[in-house]
Amino acid sequence: MTGNAKLLYRIPPLVIAFLSLLFGMLAGLSRLGWFTDLFELNLSPIHGPLMVAGFLGIVISLERAVAMDRPWSYSVPLIKAIGLIFFLTGVSSAVGSFLFVIGAAGLVLILGVFLYRQPALFSVILVLGALMLLIGNLFFYFGYPIHIFVFWWLAFLVFTIAGERLELSRLIRISGEAQVLFAAGILIFIIGLFYTHRLIGIAMVFISLWLLRYDVASRTLRHAGLPRFIAVCLLSGNIWLGIGGILTFFYGDMGAGPYYDAYLHSVLLGFVFAMIFGHAPIIFPAILGINIPFRIRFYIHLSLLQISLVLRLAGDFLGLSSIMQWGGLINAITLLLFLGNTASAAISVKLFSGEK
Repeated sequence: MTGNAKLLYRIPPLVIAFLSLLFGMLAGLSRLGWFTDLFELNLSPIHGPLMVAGFLGIVISLERAVAMDRPWSYSVPLIKAIGLIFFLTGVSSAVGSFLFVIGAAGLVLILGVFLYRQPALFSVILVLGALMLLIGNLFFYFGYPIHIFVFWWLAFLVFTIAGERLELSRLIRISGEAQVLFAAGILIFIIGLFYTHRLIGIAMVFISLWLLRYDVASRTLRHAGLPRFIAVCLLSGNIWLGIGGILTFFYGDMGAGPYYDAYLHSVLLGFVFAMIFGHAPIIFPAILGINIPFRIRFYIHLSLLQISLVLRLAGDFLGLSSIMQWGGLINAITLLLFLGNTASAAISVKLFSGEK
């Protein structure tokens, strides 16, 4: 398959994924009370599905499809993208959510093939993560309230990111005992899904501490440029995962309100998006075949993520809704700045290097 043909498989799902991100951000702002009069379409109830089943589900599936690089593998993110169109346009939310299920099953299949090719603990964790997405999407398809199954979606993201970091930890040859500890954290999380949020909180803290101790990021922090930026992103994200775990332990039984907002966004913004910020200069070039050089200004959106999230959580716990609202608005501005900084870095290479 030629490079141009590959892009035909890759670009449409990625464009739709970013549309899902933008609409998901609008939905989140609407939930916080921003811009409620600007749109006739009520997006606020579908904020979570747009961000997790939509944006993150498509991007992660596309990343895995690119790694496999077989025509059939690209159908997985495409199915999810088509489902998002059905869901977002209101043509048929049932068809859209059903296609989310099919797409998640496809991701399980892709990762199952990788597991068959390379049997290893990290491969098992990645398959488990995809299974968590599949189960969460099934809950969503059958109409369960999101707070009932949101931890299944969190498991998908935590397992996927942690599994990928475990894969990279082979570079420093971690011990068998360390791998057993990692597996124990994953097992505690899974047990918690069936029994209590407190075990889920303990598992997230456990995995956070494991990553802080064993992740290769603690070593690449000494390097300059992109390796250091990635390391700072990962280390900050791991800290937010631990904070999210502590909050989940105490407040994970709450399905609405400020504490619910606090523990969810500690993980979904603090952990997940810090990882996206760090990996974007690697993932997007692999998908699009373009160069995204590191720029020192990348630290601006990373810093704003930390500041805005602290502001948001302060509003949550102090009962100051206006502070929480402003924190949420700056969260959204941060994501837009991330997109702008990343795109401008790529465009600058095209302009000044004469790439075609």
